[in-house]
Amino acid sequence: MAKFRFIDLFAGVGGFHIAMSKLGGECVFASEIDPYAIETYRQNFGIDSECDIRKVHEADIPAHDVLCAGFPCQAFSKAGKQEGFDDTRGTLFFEIKRILKYHKPKYIVLENVRNLASHDGGRTWRVIAENLRGLGYIITEKPLIVSPHQVGVPQLRERVYIMGVHSAQTQTQSLHFEVPHPHRNQTDGRQILNGSADPRYRITEYEEFVLNAWDEFIKGVNRKNLGFPIWATEFGKDYDTSLFPAWKANFIQKNRELYFQNRKHIDKWLRKYNGLSDFVPTHTKFEWQAAENIGSVWEGIIQFRPSGIRVKRPTEFPALVAMVHIPIIGWEKRRLTPREVANLQSFPNHYIINSNQQQAYKQFGNSVNVRVVEYLTRQLFEQA
Repeated sequence: MAKFRFIDLFAGVGGFHIAMSKLGGECVFASEIDPYAIETYRQNFGIDSECDIRKVHEADIPAHDVLCAGFPCQAFSKAGKQEGFDDTRGTLFFEIKRILKYHKPKYIVLENVRNLASHDGGRTWRVIAENLRGLGYIITEKPLIVSPHQVGVPQLRERVYIMGVHSAQTQTQSLHFEVPHPHRNQTDGRQILNGSADPRYRITEYEEFVLNAWDEFIKGVNRKNLGFPIWATEFGKDYDTSLFPAWKANFIQKNRELYFQNRKHIDKWLRKYNGLSDFVPTHTKFEWQAAENIGSVWEGIIQFRPSGIRVKRPTEFPALVAMVHIPIIGWEKRRLTPREVANLQSFPNHYIINSNQQQAYKQFGNSVNVRVVEYLTRQLFEQA
């Protein structure tokens, strides 16, 4: 596509902006309400995005060819209350609708959480799709779900993308997107690392102690394809679980079976670590998601999560989220730096990262992945 004009709604720190600029776009309007994100956007693009889109009349927005929006996801996210269109945040989609109705830009590029596709039994997707089609936009029949690992970025982060073209401005009758489906192990987490980091990113002595303990545990058990979370507090227990939900009773039963299959090793392990009495309660839970690809905790990518400690293969970083559980690089015993998190979201090396470290992690956790947006938008332009 030749030079084009785009607007960046719910702009965050500019993931859409970077992708569109790489394709030849000029940003003519940006909207954001978070003061830290506004600061970062201004530093990088020289544009003041401070604007509550709910208070802007559509006639005051410049004409544009592409409307981009990563509209707020809390209303549909599994991490939230999943209230959808009954939540006022969910109705922010209708801010997009009124702008589309007035300006009729040729293209739309929207992004939201994976759960949007299934929320409310699929009703939320149907409402959005019906509204967009009612405005004349051709979109895919089903939600387009893409993760960065499918385009070579070592992050598992499925998101819904809604790509559309106005029927009055194209000859095409339908849209089709080619998305690779590589095996998850085909990416390499090391490609986003920047070498040695400041000592402040190193894990604490307590974290190293706990991870060493779980490393001993996983090395000693007779199976690695676990497929369920380890709940150490269930080892050796035999109380009745019949009143529990089926999923919980099933996990407990599997933990008990694992214990009896590895009783000698586990009993010795528990004695050595004083029954895990020195562990924070959530750290007595452990999720090994690396199968037999690695043999040690320290070879994997680790997260301390509310649900327990999770270890993944070195080929895949977990999804970055705004609720920060910063991934740990096992073989370096440290957390990702903000620059590496930027790499994981495909932001360029020259991008200026917010000086507030906590905000920087949050901003990239909230952002779209630049490479995914560019990959899909290029296909949109080529076929319509």
